[in-house]
Amino acid sequence: MQATYPISEIKQIIDATGEIVEDSQISLLVTDSRRINHPGATLFFALSGRRDGHEFISEAYNYGVRNFVVTRKPEIITTDINFLLVNDVLTALQKLAAHHRRQFSFDVIGITGSNGKTIVKEWLYQLMCPEHNIVRNPKSYNSQIGVPLSVWQMGEGNDLGIFEAGISSIGEMPRLQAIIQPTIGILTHMGTAHDEGFESPRQKLEEKLRLFDDCRQIIYQYDLLIDFPEHMRGRECFTWSRKFNIANLYVFSETTISGRYYMRAIYKGEEIECLVPYRDEASVENAITCWATMLALGYSPDVCDDRIERLTPVSMRLELKHGINDCSIIDDSYNSDIQSLEIALNFLKQQNQHNKKTLILSDIYQSGLQEEELYRRVSQLVSNAQVDRFIGVGKALGQYRSFFGESQLHFYADTAALLNDLSRLHLQEETILIKGARSFEFEKISRALVQKAHETVLEINLNTLLNNLNFYKAKLDPGVKIMVMVKAFSYGSGTFEVANILQYNKVDYLAVAYTDEGIALRETGITLPIMVLNPEPLAYDKLVANKLQPAIYSFSLLDEFVKFAQEEEILNYPVHIKIDTGMHRVGFEEYEIETLCDVLEVNPYIHVESVYSHMVASDAEQHDLFTLHQINTFEKIYKAIEEALGYTVIKHISNTSGITRWPNAQYDMVRLGIGLYGVDAAVPRESTALQPIATLKTTVSQVKKVLANETISYMRSGSLNADGKIATVRIGYADGYLRAFGNGVGKMLINGTLVPTVGNITMDMCMLDVSNVEVKEGDEVIVFNEHQRIEELAAQIGTIPYEILTNISQRVKRVYFYE
Repeated sequence: MQATYPISEIKQIIDATGEIVEDSQISLLVTDSRRINHPGATLFFALSGRRDGHEFISEAYNYGVRNFVVTRKPEIITTDINFLLVNDVLTALQKLAAHHRRQFSFDVIGITGSNGKTIVKEWLYQLMCPEHNIVRNPKSYNSQIGVPLSVWQMGEGNDLGIFEAGISSIGEMPRLQAIIQPTIGILTHMGTAHDEGFESPRQKLEEKLRLFDDCRQIIYQYDLLIDFPEHMRGRECFTWSRKFNIANLYVFSETTISGRYYMRAIYKGEEIECLVPYRDEASVENAITCWATMLALGYSPDVCDDRIERLTPVSMRLELKHGINDCSIIDDSYNSDIQSLEIALNFLKQQNQHNKKTLILSDIYQSGLQEEELYRRVSQLVSNAQVDRFIGVGKALGQYRSFFGESQLHFYADTAALLNDLSRLHLQEETILIKGARSFEFEKISRALVQKAHETVLEINLNTLLNNLNFYKAKLDPGVKIMVMVKAFSYGSGTFEVANILQYNKVDYLAVAYTDEGIALRETGITLPIMVLNPEPLAYDKLVANKLQPAIYSFSLLDEFVKFAQEEEILNYPVHIKIDTGMHRVGFEEYEIETLCDVLEVNPYIHVESVYSHMVASDAEQHDLFTLHQINTFEKIYKAIEEALGYTVIKHISNTSGITRWPNAQYDMVRLGIGLYGVDAAVPRESTALQPIATLKTTVSQVKKVLANETISYMRSGSLNADGKIATVRIGYADGYLRAFGNGVGKMLINGTLVPTVGNITMDMCMLDVSNVEVKEGDEVIVFNEHQRIEELAAQIGTIPYEILTNISQRVKRVYFYE
């Protein structure tokens, strides 16, 4: 059963003040006004971070919420609200979750480390769910906010908790420890993630170990804590190692068998074995951690081996793909629980590219709720998400079909029945969320609905994009707006997929290069103000019809737009005036400003929304004097324009690197470009605060043995120095992998090894020297990602990252991930 507390009791628990108007029953905690599903049972926490949650109280009230935790009472005129006043809203949220945790006496496993936390948590869930009803973090909700929201899900039906805790600075872990209160602790791999938040790796490890302060048992790799015996005193420890036979689980033999990883180990003086269905090092280490945990908790070696061999991939990310019949497919086909369904439906609500939204959902297992209550809650989530068509698969959903209202309803006993009937459903021009428990094999539905494309894929991580956006937002002074550049197919990364995330996260403006790009965004539901950098006079009618705002950079462009506005009887249409302060590309120059002011002063047909210019070298220290000259010139010009207009306008000159290096030039707005996609020459490469959002990958189509005297590719351009082998991969210059990368200039990653190109790049394929790499047909090949970065590819051929990104062909399938 879901936790329910009277608001009067919560007031006491969090030490709040304030008057209780009506003693509501609270079962849901919310920190985002966009994620309200059951307003009557919701307590809204007005957190203060990059955005002040108090600003969204009216929005939450309009959704029906009447219970709020705040640090100050907002100016909202109503008498039906319970305001709980506290000194710190986040502390109140954590205090409430900690109180709720203390109501349960079953074991709770706490997991921390640098890497592998989420995989270990999800694999332990797979391994132990036959015996336990487990409550765990949805996806990777392991932060100061995510952990209390996760622990709040503990209910009477559960008998085991598994919660991961992630930290990025000193002092954070004690707060999470007080919420999770683990009885069993697991330490996963320690790496470099979040090193910048600590004085040293040792300090980071000491902070993470504080999660285990009250644990009776700790499971960890023996090698990691040789120097930390003081943390282990008085507690039972179960250790594993691949080096030291003193560990409880000593893995002494490892080999690959038919693509799987076979290990032998010594445990309690006996030899045991384990077969892992993955070969990569991270998966093997995570599997050993799970193996050790199961043994520590009393599972027999035979049960461990049997279950670990059947581990399935953990997909914590929603995948947004292009589907058949102009559909958009949100693929979450391996994961189904009530918490992740709510997350997925929220992502579905963000999608505006189609008018119709469809959900394909399987029965939900291991929810900890009574079946009737579970599906009543599911139906409420579906209703709140405004789903137009509901397709249920499974006996339980069919039994409770009456809960799902008046939308288009279809129910099937199993996946095979749905697949047989798929053509009759006529899925077309709609956004389809596929969400199923693993046993339903919904990946078959995904394969049937996703548009077929060749195996070269550009993966876009929308969470990383959002993190990058917040990295720049955090640098802005209060009240400074942000315009995001989504021109050129969002630097090759997509159109509506990127714009939807930006709109949902409340950026102020978008900018495109041409009118057609703006129209495409409007047609997919983007309502943000959109500036068109290069408006074509012949398309002014379409520009105005779609409420796009032109950038005006010359008298001829201005005259033509004013003439058009006169003919159409348009008044005060918003435009943006571009000033040339040194780029010498487009824009009014300084000597033209007096005449420009005369024209603007007496012009009723346009309203100057903004005045802007463009920094030439904001990232280059050697040109700082010139940048200062640009800023000074810009200030003089915009002041003259404002004086002529008689009103203030939005001023902006700062681009991506300008945001980082020129905080004094923020004015009223900044323009974020390639930094959103993880590239900023002004940010040190070693910083983890800004990350590339894109991975370009392909696959090996064939492996050939080649003798030293044989030639490779067109014009016999390539050869090997000795007998060896080459891998032909499915990417060529028609995909955007330029011919300049040929003949050893370019390099790609195969199975963790960087290998060079051989011979000329061809239209659809290229060849790599894999003489020293174990490789087979179908293996994944990384062209660029967070390790083999775009900047490195640009350096290889003497260009810039912009060109690498924007050259990626439209025939390369884009897949968007969202956690």
